[in-house]
Amino acid sequence: MNTEDVLNEFRVAGALLEGHFILSSGLHSPVFLQKAKVFADAERTAKLCKALSKKVKAEMGEVPDVIVSPAVGGIIPGYEMGRQMGLPAIYVEREEGKFRLRRGFALTPGQKVLVVEDIVTTGLSSRECIDALKATGATVLAEACLIDRSGGNADVGVPLIALASIEFPAYAPDDLPTELESIPATKPGSRDLKA
Repeated sequence: MNTEDVLNEFRVAGALLEGHFILSSGLHSPVFLQKAKVFADAERTAKLCKALSKKVKAEMGEVPDVIVSPAVGGIIPGYEMGRQMGLPAIYVEREEGKFRLRRGFALTPGQKVLVVEDIVTTGLSSRECIDALKATGATVLAEACLIDRSGGNADVGVPLIALASIEFPAYAPDDLPTELESIPATKPGSRDLKA
């Protein structure tokens, strides 16, 4: 699958939205990828994750022991990547603003981890997740995501393997273009959800 194939899966699912959106990163964009609509279709999710797992296997030198995803957005693709790769899939959650392993999940020192995210914009959530995992002594080999909307500019601190990479416009709140200033903003992301 190439970037256009992946974006078409989002279009068909009604998940490629246009308007004025506040992303989880705090940046504003005229494009929002409503991955929940994609993940509502198990076959579509499996198709995307199967393609991503093939890309991960082709690009990674080592085989991970476990997949870890940040909640909430990464849970479904993380689970499906685990299924595709025959690996356990666990996740971190925010507790008092910081990612932590909860629910009895644990990693051992030296355990090899592949982080799986849904969409990467700035890489902030990814870096926070990776830092939490490294604090356990685990070795984070790489991160995989369905879409890197930074076009390859996000730094997650480890190699980033994206099924699709495209740079959608994103603006600081105090640097909006005129066309966005005139549209009310919505914040559909999950970063501020309370557990």
